[in-house]
Amino acid sequence: MHPYLVSLFGGLLIGASVWLMLAGLGRVTGISGIAATALTAPKESLWRYAFLIGLIGGGLLFMRLFNTASIGVASTPGLIVAGLLVGFGTVLGGGCTSGHGVCGLGRRSPRSLIATFTFMVAGMATVAVIRALSGSAA
Repeated sequence: MHPYLVSLFGGLLIGASVWLMLAGLGRVTGISGIAATALTAPKESLWRYAFLIGLIGGGLLFMRLFNTASIGVASTPGLIVAGLLVGFGTVLGGGCTSGHGVCGLGRRSPRSLIATFTFMVAGMATVAVIRALSGSAA
């Protein structure tokens, strides 16, 4: 299947799942918020646990079905450190890219527009600095 079609299909699935969560539960699909609340309010979080299990299980199922285990990811300790840094950043930013970029923009939230703009500019600046320091042109 062509990569553009795979990307289109993935985007449609993300949009449909976000809409189902909002229409079905009245909740925004921000992964960091779902995970944080599952840890801090476990009695009220059965749907959050189900969501997180489905999120992890879906990734593992995809990896198994399409044999994508060797796609060149960082070491396990590196992934753990990166995950903790992302979690810290989402707390500082009042939400994550999925919450702001996918859900917030879809709801026309000015706060999410500013947050997403900030994420994108910071990401582009980081890539530019890393490329400049490493001497990479591409």
